Amino acid sequence: MNMVLSFCGLFLYRVIVKQTFEHYFQEKSDVKLIRTIIYGTDANAISVANALRLETPSRFKIVGFVDRNSQNESKRMLDLPILVLKKKLPTLMRSVGAEGVIIADKSLSKEERLVIVDQCLEFNYKVYIVPVITDWENQKEISRKVKNLQIEDLLERKPIVLDNKSISMQLKDKTILITGGAGSIGSEIVRQVMGFNPKKIIILDQAETPLHHLSLETLSIISNAKIRTVVADIRNKDALNRVFKLYKPQVVFHAAAYKHVPLMEENPAQAILTNIEGTKNLADLSCEHKVVKFVMVSTDKAVNPSNVMGASKRIAEKYVQSLQLKSRKENNSKSTKFITTRFGNVLGSNGSVVPLFSKQIADGGPITITHPEIIRYFMTIPEACQLVLEAGAMGNGGEIYIFDMGKPVKIIDLARKMIKLAGFIPEKDIQIKIVGLRPGEKLYEELLNDTSKTIPTHHEKIMIAEEIQDEYESLHADIEELIGIANFYENDDIVAKMKKIVPEFKSMNSTYQVLDK
Repeated sequence: MNMVLSFCGLFLYRVIVKQTFEHYFQEKSDVKLIRTIIYGTDANAISVANALRLETPSRFKIVGFVDRNSQNESKRMLDLPILVLKKKLPTLMRSVGAEGVIIADKSLSKEERLVIVDQCLEFNYKVYIVPVITDWENQKEISRKVKNLQIEDLLERKPIVLDNKSISMQLKDKTILITGGAGSIGSEIVRQVMGFNPKKIIILDQAETPLHHLSLETLSIISNAKIRTVVADIRNKDALNRVFKLYKPQVVFHAAAYKHVPLMEENPAQAILTNIEGTKNLADLSCEHKVVKFVMVSTDKAVNPSNVMGASKRIAEKYVQSLQLKSRKENNSKSTKFITTRFGNVLGSNGSVVPLFSKQIADGGPITITHPEIIRYFMTIPEACQLVLEAGAMGNGGEIYIFDMGKPVKIIDLARKMIKLAGFIPEKDIQIKIVGLRPGEKLYEELLNDTSKTIPTHHEKIMIAEEIQDEYESLHADIEELIGIANFYENDDIVAKMKKIVPEFKSMNSTYQVLDK
């Protein structure tokens, strides 16, 4: 009897102490925890709930699970209620006093997830996402994967599937030159190319600090490729020639360019010397040194350009196309294949609106928007670079590839969503200020010229734009003259010559509009 009573007494004592401490600390920390429901009732949702309960320090107080199929209304999981979704999710969240939702249902489609996010953001509820959990043993890893929803997660586009075999055939055991390699697009191309085991990667850029940071980053990436970093300006043909002679690249990805529309509108000579002369230098040396493929990164601003930057990229496109046309007429099967890729704005790239809006929100606002009706196409940096690699692999020379950019996004809607994702209320906590269109800026970007048609490819997200190609001799003479004019830095003369080379170039909201009359 003594033994049984002692055992029961000690056991109950431990249980009571444990429960008291758990209750005390839980009540004490509940003030700081976010009352959250988990959307889903499958094994993935249970794993997330278990992980978050064990998380230290805790971030969430789980108050229930949401069952969208309405099958488990009377049941409980992990001693928490299963809430049936009879009305919209915000109504259910309000009834249980939840401040946020963790989307853990792996059966949700992208469209269903976007509906949930829009509903929650409309009522300023926090939204968190978690990828499908594969390792249910490591609870700490699961809890770390629960993260705030990012604006990139709201792009209405399916994941891109690459033809890795054809890309690998192009890049494996090859020497690859990437210009503008320290930029947002160029650096991502470097990271992705490293995964295809090239022999050597030459990263060329004139910005030494970002180039140094990228060279340190590449040391941590497991790859057999030898990395060489070169500080050089693409406007210096002699420096480029030395790079080509020394490394003998077989594939060139040309991402170096000036891209900021207002800056190039004020400094057209720099746009000519970098975007046109720099591209010409690289393209000519690629032909001279028998590069197999030259892939140029262009922009949708080259379509019916309304600014100097877009027009300079269109002239660069025309030049590399004319080189391809020239080699085709000469029936030179071993000549360099020139391929152009054209896409819209890239989320998170240097100078894009998303980092700018994030900084403005962090500073307490206001968010500045040029026009309430302005619309843009968006991609993420990895998506854009994946499609550049794919287009480079499938190209036979002379094509301009345009990418499926998904649905266009209204910039003011993007700003409101970012404010809500940050936990603020638009126009109340963070103001949105309309500042007027910048010089050369359009309300709507286009992916095709008025006279162009598209041809589908085997990749559903990549199409070929059929553009009118110029003869090399006449275009070469015009570009040489344009570069000569640019060296005198007379802005009106430079832009007037650009408009002759690109007849569809009509300036908007710019001092150069007088040249269109």
